[in-house]
Amino acid sequence: MSERVTVAFDVYGTLINTHGLIGMLQQHVGSNAAPFSRLWREKQLEYSFRRGLMQKYRDFGICTAQALDYASLAFGVALTEQEKEDLLSAYRALPAFDDVISGLEVAKDAGFRLFAFSNGTASDIARLLDQAGIGRYFLDIISVDEVHSFKPDPAVYRHFLDRSSSQATESWLVSANPFDVIGARAAEMHAVWLQRSPEMLMDPWEIQPTLTIKSLAELQEVITSRQNR
Repeated sequence: MSERVTVAFDVYGTLINTHGLIGMLQQHVGSNAAPFSRLWREKQLEYSFRRGLMQKYRDFGICTAQALDYASLAFGVALTEQEKEDLLSAYRALPAFDDVISGLEVAKDAGFRLFAFSNGTASDIARLLDQAGIGRYFLDIISVDEVHSFKPDPAVYRHFLDRSSSQATESWLVSANPFDVIGARAAEMHAVWLQRSPEMLMDPWEIQPTLTIKSLAELQEVITSRQNR
C-alpha cells in the first residue's frame, strides 16, 4: 500500500531549522540571540495568521521581513538596511535538521510520494531545499502562495490535495508545528506531529495528530504500520 502514500512535508521548523542563524544574530544582539530568534519566528507566524484571517495577503517573505523589524524594535536593535538584507538572505539558506536526509531517503525508498508543502513561495522553498541538499527528494513544491492564504486555512490543504492529485485518506502531513498538524487533521488528512524537543507541546484541542514521532527516522515505519492495519 505504501506506493499510494502521499506525504506533505512542512518546511520551516520541520525540515529546516528556523533557528539556524543564532551565530549570525549574536553579532547584533549578543546573548539575546536565542530569544531574538524565537520572537522573530513567533511574529513571522503570527503575521501570516493575521493576514490569512484579514484576507490581506502578502507573501511569506514579507511576513518574515516585517517580523524581523518587530524583533529589532522589541530588542532595541537598530539594524541597517544592509544588515537586514544580509539576515533575510541567510534566512533563505537555513540548514536542515540532522535527521532529514536519512529520513527522506528511507521514505522515498519505501515508495512514498514526497512533496514540500510550505507557507513560503515556491521559488524561496526551491532555493532553501537545494541549499540544504534535499531538493532532489521531492516530486514537487506546493506553496500556499498559489491560493494567497496561509496555513491553517482549509483552502491550502485542499489545494495541496488537488495539486498532488491525492485523496485525503491516503495523504499525510508531516509537521513540527502543532497549528499545521491540527489544520491538516481538520481538513481530513492524516498528520504526523514531529516533536522536535520535549519542551514542544501539542495544543490540548479535540483535534489531535494521527501519529507522533521524535525523529524523521521513525516516519516510514510508523506510516507503513498504520497503513497496513
